[in-house]
Amino acid sequence: MSAQVPDLSAIHEFLLCATPDAWIEAALAEPEMMLVDHANCEKKAAGTALNLMFRYLGDFELLHKMSRLAREELRHFEQVLAIMEKRGIAYPHVSASRYAAGLRAEVRSAEPGRLVDTLICGAIIEARSCERFARIAPHLDEELQKFYLSLLKSEARHFRDYLHLAQKAADEDIEPRVQALLALEKELVLSGDGEFRFHSGVPGKSQG
Repeated sequence: MSAQVPDLSAIHEFLLCATPDAWIEAALAEPEMMLVDHANCEKKAAGTALNLMFRYLGDFELLHKMSRLAREELRHFEQVLAIMEKRGIAYPHVSASRYAAGLRAEVRSAEPGRLVDTLICGAIIEARSCERFARIAPHLDEELQKFYLSLLKSEARHFRDYLHLAQKAADEDIEPRVQALLALEKELVLSGDGEFRFHSGVPGKSQG
């Protein structure tokens, strides 16, 4: 299995913490919810890329990268749907975790800060997704393990693309802003969430 896993050292060095074991345990206890919310995450990722394409028409590199990203995320969505259908898993409406909303609440309103922060948040979310796919894969059945490992290469590239575009859009070094948003992301990952979701914190642990 290790031969199939790309080098994720850049991801691990970027994120300020690893996914807690408690999240792994919750995911294994709620495999259907993991797939349902994974499908939601792929849809939202495609939507984010499309929104950027509509909002920022002048940046051709951004348009090309976001177009490719949206197509890949929708393809991943279709793959998750196929697995759910095969396994007889319903696709109900479920509430979102506070993770992405918590990050995006810190996005600045004025440009270029709005674009820079949106792209940094995109990089963080893609990095965390990649890290979680790799963390959970060894615990899954063969079909899901193979599928999740197959996502790592594209998710890692999405992380790099978002970070590159953020620095390109900025009129200053983005590292201080990256670290500030990463510190918030760490807090969201390690603190408690009432319900399990793909990007939730520690399920069942009281917040505060």
